[in-house]
Amino acid sequence: MEWHITDAQSLAIIDREIGEHVFSPAEYEIVRRVIYATADFEYKSLIHFSERALQAGAAALAARSTIVVDVPMVQVGITPHIQDTFANPVYCSMETLTRPQKEKTKAAWGMQTLARRYPEGIFVIGQAQTALTVLVELIEAEEIRPALVIGVPAGFVEVDVAKSRLTDSLIPHIRIDGRKGSAVVAAAIVDGLVDLAWQAYGQDDIDFSHA
Repeated sequence: MEWHITDAQSLAIIDREIGEHVFSPAEYEIVRRVIYATADFEYKSLIHFSERALQAGAAALAARSTIVVDVPMVQVGITPHIQDTFANPVYCSMETLTRPQKEKTKAAWGMQTLARRYPEGIFVIGQAQTALTVLVELIEAEEIRPALVIGVPAGFVEVDVAKSRLTDSLIPHIRIDGRKGSAVVAAAIVDGLVDLAWQAYGQDDIDFSHA
């Protein structure tokens, strides 16, 4: 993203308020982007990175892997930055043509369709818990093996179950534990990851070894 002086001042405030932390430099860049986008410091303790999540995501971005998102707000939030860097295709499950169904939401049916079409893509779930659930089901059935899953939908009914199953899947992922999350959080994570990947693959070397 393009930074302004006020952005730098805001990030300095975040750095000062967070203080000591256990994140690697690459992970911390993602965390501070999420806090900057939400002004919610609780995300420091809610965000979790699976082993090699950032390495896998950066490599997939550099390989121009397809990105599948759940809602238009995420797509709109990440597409300009994607187009300015790696130019990965970005598809939205809510805008995917599917036959009318009663068993699943539109987001879930669209996610199922796109996941089967791009089984090794990058999947970003920022709002639709049902889309995350169907994605996890496909992973568990070994129908798909995503390069990275960003699972950060808010929810009150069994959203923690879907996130827990994502953890158990051993697929590289970034998740928000508990009820919180949003499309804004998802877009912030993707934008941060794109910047890290662009530095690693497009410009300067960046060390992901401790991510």
